[in-house]
Amino acid sequence: MTAPTAGAGETSEATATRRLLLSRVVTGRAEADLYPVRFRGEVIERYRALPGAQVIRTRNVGRVALPRQWSLDVGIDDDTGEVSVPLRDLAGRLPEAERDHWFDHLVDEPGSAVFLRMQFAGAACIDDGEPEAWE
Repeated sequence: MTAPTAGAGETSEATATRRLLLSRVVTGRAEADLYPVRFRGEVIERYRALPGAQVIRTRNVGRVALPRQWSLDVGIDDDTGEVSVPLRDLAGRLPEAERDHWFDHLVDEPGSAVFLRMQFAGAACIDDGEPEAWE
């Protein structure tokens, strides 16, 4: 297999690391919930302005916390301004009341919305036209 090329603002090291994680997930050596979900960095601004909240960072990682309530560790990509959070932490550490705020800053991954809706329905088929040649 050839290594994927880096996208805009993305280092080849980041691509290689995501590829390694994905490889481990699909071979059962890592849990799928480790996979990172990406958000625009502006998601953090809410907490920088919130009294009592703590927002700290190093060059590549950070933490958003409301002491004695919850905390969330994030990866930081200064090239894109994005932060990433493992899926397990979104589900297990981020309070439900905070989720819509984070979802509003979700970095949209390219993909087929129709295909995703098919997955929600479980083994469903969506009629979106006649079969056509794959070119």
